[in-house]
Amino acid sequence: QVQVVESGGGLVQAGGSLRLSCTASGLTFDDYAMGWFRQAPGKEREGVSYINWSGGSTYYVDSVKGRFTISRDNAKNTLYLQMNSLKPRETAMYYCAATKYGGSWLFALATSDFGYWGQGTQVTVSS
Repeated sequence: QVQVVESGGGLVQAGGSLRLSCTASGLTFDDYAMGWFRQAPGKEREGVSYINWSGGSTYYVDSVKGRFTISRDNAKNTLYLQMNSLKPRETAMYYCAATKYGGSWLFALATSDFGYWGQGTQVTVSS
């Protein structure tokens, strides 16, 4: 049984930093590309950042480029998202997800391409 579990969310002031973690079990972690998504109340789920199986290829949505860093440790079955200079509009539930996609065109991935999802971790950025 595949389990995906996020952690590291919380309350932070604008301009602050958080590091999210995601552990996956029940699958061969390095067979999967991974992604971070977020969803604010009343809005659609948005792909924030993706990383391929090896960590050698990454994608970021334009709004987080230069502030967020995605990484993975395949030995620990863990995915990370370092978030710096956070903004109040980035308040959302953040989700981790896995996809069997094995290519490098990460920018082309859609939410529906990800088959395994965690329950999310709340990030609240106060102004």
